[in-house]
Amino acid sequence: MTSLQELEQTIVDMVDDHRGILAADESTPTIKKRFDAINVESTEESRCKYRTLLLSTPDLGNYISAVILFEETLNQKNEEGVPLQELAWQQKIVPGIKVDKGTEILPRGQGDLITKGLDGLTERLVDYKEKGARFAKWREVYNITERNPTPLGLSANAEMLARYAAACQDVGIVPIVEPEVLMDGFHDIASCAEVNEKVLHEVFDALNRHQVQLELMILKPSMVLPGKDFSHAAPEEVAEETLKVFKRTVPVAVPSINFLSGGQTPEEATANLNAINQMKGNAPWQLSSSYGRALQQPVIKAWGGKDENGNAMQQALLKRAKFNSLARKGEYSSDME
Repeated sequence: MTSLQELEQTIVDMVDDHRGILAADESTPTIKKRFDAINVESTEESRCKYRTLLLSTPDLGNYISAVILFEETLNQKNEEGVPLQELAWQQKIVPGIKVDKGTEILPRGQGDLITKGLDGLTERLVDYKEKGARFAKWREVYNITERNPTPLGLSANAEMLARYAAACQDVGIVPIVEPEVLMDGFHDIASCAEVNEKVLHEVFDALNRHQVQLELMILKPSMVLPGKDFSHAAPEEVAEETLKVFKRTVPVAVPSINFLSGGQTPEEATANLNAINQMKGNAPWQLSSSYGRALQQPVIKAWGGKDENGNAMQQALLKRAKFNSLARKGEYSSDME
């Protein structure tokens, strides 16, 4: 199979009209914080046990098409000796990998950030592919302040995303392109819409410069939301502003937009996705989810680090995944909670 055929098959396996993506790619420091909240020590063993329970949830493949893994997970196996990426694929859940190395201050960016990880990326991608990863994810972040993001921040971050995406496609790995406009701050929804529009224009300009095939990538953006210190927006307002921005900026060639939850509660993330799909009209893309905390927050709480809670944990995951699947069709209601 050629690299092009591999990319095309991965898109077929990841993109449909009812499933979403599970983001289980928390770095070691991040998952430690989540385990600390339930008084569970974060060790390689406990992280493997937790992620094994996630990926072995019965019927999860009915609602989840792909899972983003952390690098450590690609080297882990369950108690029967099955690699966790193979465990996922047993339910036709496509395994992928987070490949960026976190953020640092962008020099002369007046507070803007830039993501690390391009050095040696192609070699790492080849290794990840040999271990079973079929797609990758790279995240750039944008703060909204009176001066951010700057023109330099917009162009530099878009360039990183495009270089990463081109490297992925060159080795037959589908890139998930994640430009996250952060919810942090005291800004209204109009300001968020303005920044998202600027970000996406820059990103797709850079992707085109680097000859990234848009049909063979997935976009993982933020919804258009007011800052968490400002006020709450109704799902209908979020949907209206989000669709307006994306219809102005995202080419028809992109097969799927899988929104990140970005600090929303599980219920908010599902309600907003539902409203977006109810209002989408003739939008040309699949409008889906790629949630991490919005899927896992109730799951970790139900688990509590106890073996006897494994079934309750898996049921909590299945519940949220099913609700998000219903939201894909605009058929979710808060009365279901």
